[in-house]
Amino acid sequence: MIEKVESIKNKKSLLEIMTTRKAKYVIGTFLLSGIGIALPRIFHVLAGTTTGATFLPMHLAVLIAALTFGSLSSSIVAGSSIIVSYLLTGMPTLARLPYMLIELLLYAILLSVFHKKFNSYVSLIATIILGRILYAGILFVAIYSFGLQTYGISVIESIKVGMPGIIIQFICVPFIAKIMKERLKLKND
Repeated sequence: MIEKVESIKNKKSLLEIMTTRKAKYVIGTFLLSGIGIALPRIFHVLAGTTTGATFLPMHLAVLIAALTFGSLSSSIVAGSSIIVSYLLTGMPTLARLPYMLIELLLYAILLSVFHKKFNSYVSLIATIILGRILYAGILFVAIYSFGLQTYGISVIESIKVGMPGIIIQFICVPFIAKIMKERLKLKND
C-alpha cells in the first residue's frame, strides 16, 4: 500500500516537472529540432531535392521556435537541425552547410529580438528583410574578402526561388506560434 502511495507521489512529481515553464521550453525545443530535421527530408522524398530551396522547410521550425520560445531555443533548433540533418542525410551539402547555419542563426536571433518590440507579423517581415540583407553581406565578405567558395546561389536568386516558402512562413509561422503559446500556457509577449 505504501509503495502505491509513493508511486502516485512520484507520478505527480513527474507531471509537475513536465508542466513547468522550463520543461516546456526544453521539450518544445527538442520537438522543433526534430521537425527541423524531418520536414526537409519529407519535402525531399515527396517532391525532390530542389524543394528545400523553394519551400524553406527548415526555416519553419527555427522561426516558430523564435516566436514561441525565444533566441536560445531557436538558435539550438537552427544549429541542431542543420548539423544533424547533414550527419543523417548529407543535406545541406557541406559547401552550403556553414552558410545555411549562419542564415538560420541570423533569423533565430533577429526574430527573437524584433518580437520583443513588435507583433509577430511585423517581426517576421523585418527579420526576413534584414536577415537577407545581412546574409548578402556575409556572402559578399566570405567570397570577396576571404576567397571562400559559395554553394552557387545568390541572395537575389534564393529570394526568387524561395518565394513560396516565404509566403508559407508569413501564413503559418505566426499562427502556429500563437497556438503553441496558448496550448502551452506560455506568457504572451
